Amino acid sequence: MLPPRFRAWFEAKGWAPRDHQLDLLARAEAGRSVLLIAPTGAGKTLAGFLPSLVSLARRKRAAPGTRPRGVHTLYVSPLKALAADIERNLQTPVDGIGLKISVETRTGDTSQVRRQRQKLKPPDILLTTPEQLALLIAAKDARDFFADLETVVFDELHSLVASKRGHLLALGLARLRRLAPGLKTVGLSATVSDPDELRAWLVPQVSMAETEEADEHGELVQPLSDLITVEGGAKPDISILASEARVPWQGHMARYAMPEIYEAIKAHKTTLLFVNTRSQAELLFQELWRINEDTLPIALHHGSLDLGQRKRVEAAMSRNELRAVVATSTLDLGIDWGDVDLVVHVGAPKGASRLAQRIGRANHRMDEPSKAILVPANRFEVMECQVALDANYLGHQDSPPMRAGCLDVLAQHVLGMAVAEPFRADDLFAEVCTALPYRDLDRPTFDQVIDFVATGGYALRVYEQYAKIRLTEDGTWRVTHPRIAQNYRMNAGTIIESETLSVRLIRRKTTSAIKRGGPVLGKIEENFLETLSPGDTFLFAGQVLAFQGIHEMECLVTKTQDDEAKVPYYGGSKFPLTTYLAAQVRAMLADPARWGALPDQVRDWLAIQSRKSAIPGADELLIETFPVGNRFFMVAYPFEGRLAHQTLGMLLTRRLERAGAKPLGFVATDYALSIWGRGDMGAMIASDRISLDALFDEDMLGDDLEAWMADSWMLKRSFRQCAVIAGLVPKRFPGQEKTGRQVTVSSDLVYDVLRAHEPDHVLLKATWADAATGLLDVARVSDLLARIRHHIRHQDLEEISPLAVPIMLEAGRERIDGEGSDELLSVAAEAALVEKALSEKNKFYSTKWT
Repeated sequence: MLPPRFRAWFEAKGWAPRDHQLDLLARAEAGRSVLLIAPTGAGKTLAGFLPSLVSLARRKRAAPGTRPRGVHTLYVSPLKALAADIERNLQTPVDGIGLKISVETRTGDTSQVRRQRQKLKPPDILLTTPEQLALLIAAKDARDFFADLETVVFDELHSLVASKRGHLLALGLARLRRLAPGLKTVGLSATVSDPDELRAWLVPQVSMAETEEADEHGELVQPLSDLITVEGGAKPDISILASEARVPWQGHMARYAMPEIYEAIKAHKTTLLFVNTRSQAELLFQELWRINEDTLPIALHHGSLDLGQRKRVEAAMSRNELRAVVATSTLDLGIDWGDVDLVVHVGAPKGASRLAQRIGRANHRMDEPSKAILVPANRFEVMECQVALDANYLGHQDSPPMRAGCLDVLAQHVLGMAVAEPFRADDLFAEVCTALPYRDLDRPTFDQVIDFVATGGYALRVYEQYAKIRLTEDGTWRVTHPRIAQNYRMNAGTIIESETLSVRLIRRKTTSAIKRGGPVLGKIEENFLETLSPGDTFLFAGQVLAFQGIHEMECLVTKTQDDEAKVPYYGGSKFPLTTYLAAQVRAMLADPARWGALPDQVRDWLAIQSRKSAIPGADELLIETFPVGNRFFMVAYPFEGRLAHQTLGMLLTRRLERAGAKPLGFVATDYALSIWGRGDMGAMIASDRISLDALFDEDMLGDDLEAWMADSWMLKRSFRQCAVIAGLVPKRFPGQEKTGRQVTVSSDLVYDVLRAHEPDHVLLKATWADAATGLLDVARVSDLLARIRHHIRHQDLEEISPLAVPIMLEAGRERIDGEGSDELLSVAAEAALVEKALSEKNKFYSTKWT
């Protein structure tokens, strides 16, 4: 089964092929698609490529004068850095075994010259990303390029499938099956919550009309790939930082722990420090360098930095030249740096699966335990870190569930298929329905998507620029003009970054200095720069810079000696608190017997809360009301994540306004929601002028939600993203690129037209679906309201409670653009607030259950 020279290579390395590697090889040779779930360091990558290497070793060379062979194996990675890392690692067995195999990458960083060469002479193994696959299958020569394709390997599959990138990739896989019948797929993953979802994703699906197979309940039996699960692996060594310093009430940066984090770095060879946002990465990097008395080589890595800087950091890591790297999600997948012996997670991980993924970056070997330290940034995060640690030892995963295929992604794919070659609607519909996210797509909706790509829809069909494809006499759909294909190639993909400008470092403060060049440090958000005046300072690329102006779509900056800086805010980088962790935090909070695992100061905080107010039960909602100054506050503790709480706050303020409570505003965190106003909400609840059961009734997700969304800027923001993905409002044109403001103006105008004249437009459907699942988390709010029905506990207090202090400080925080530096009301104001909360004189007026 394993050729002799392969066995000889293993033996020369002192290795033996693992059972799961041989098992996967046997299944692949039998023509089976396989999902391999294995712990970090188990040799997943080699297992995934082993069938391809064996097949290529046996393949005869193409005869002289014949067509060059197409790609044999396609590897799809969620990250460009991961593809480059795999190329480097795959070359070891290729060279060691002596295989005449070409391995190349094709990502957004690949030069045009190299891309053209790959088209003329395809490599045997091509390592790429979902966006590049979309472009490859939309090429005129896609049939020849993929004619010899045998296998597609999907790495870190769990991180791809649940997003719009996963939807585009599933559609691309459906097209690959058509171009290469008999195609096999291999999915690789270390963290999987529902293996059957991934197994179904890897193989073509069928509709009820196409099969009579059903289970005993009459439900359709869908095909699944084979499954190989590797048990074992050393249990990770995870601890929560036991700091002697005071754990803050709120905040995101964990400055209190910086000396101890620095000592941990000094005590290890190489440390990866993970945070959840790019602005946190900048601040953490700055704090570490401020106390880096030993001048240890510490680097920064996140997605807004210049590509060259990121590659230099990755290269230095692979050469073991760095003692620490501060990173976001750009480094939390799969990259094999065996000399990383510690992971420090600053801030709560927000998900058990994410924590497991990041911890796996340390000691990237199956039989050696990964070592990690969790550093909670505030007191609520202490509990979140504890339940995440417990979940990791239990092996619990909480990857987000798959959602139905997005229509804006389907519209982009339809246009891409027309760019590749003329298509028939019946054929494309049948092909699309084999992709898991779209297997339940109905024909009327598909036809509406076709009509949208062809005309823009009923309300826009009079405008020629929206007519991208047309139906010809032979019954096929074709692109209307060559520029349509060019526009598609420039705008393909589903990643919608916040609008950014390049940051260029110049020596002088005049815009003419740009002509003399200067390094580009990365990209920064356009709307952040709009808040700056010349001379303002901000933190970027690990240094404090002075803003000088904008010239030809570039942000010009100079170095400064200032220590204080504004901090750029990077949109879209915050992770939601998973449902599983939220439930576990509620359970820990409700069970005093579990408080023993918490630090003394956190345990005492909860004990005082239980005496002065109440501790919410695992399935109940605690509502506290109290006055502060000349305002009245209502604080709720749902523990359902910031997005769900923001939606709840928007809807509750509308209802409280109708009830005469005169709400003025609200603020939401992952754990709590605070609403303040002029009316005494506690007295209104006590006198039954406000019924909490009615206030939190599930019917708020009906008319109230629709009325709010119809007037909300949030829906326009969601529409803007859908319009860009669907190609209605292209961001890039040949020779030019629209600014974020131009895209916003264009999409807002179209949005207003569609709402007025075609409310059932396919993009409005896509917008509502996106808003409900992403920006608003409506399903989670619905589950919350169902869970707390008749389980709402009201505490009417004279003063603030200990549990309310974090969100009250959040509400009173001095706001600057972005997350800022966690400045609070003031030191004196914070001290006074905390003193009131912890004072044993504070007694509540009444307790009311509803």
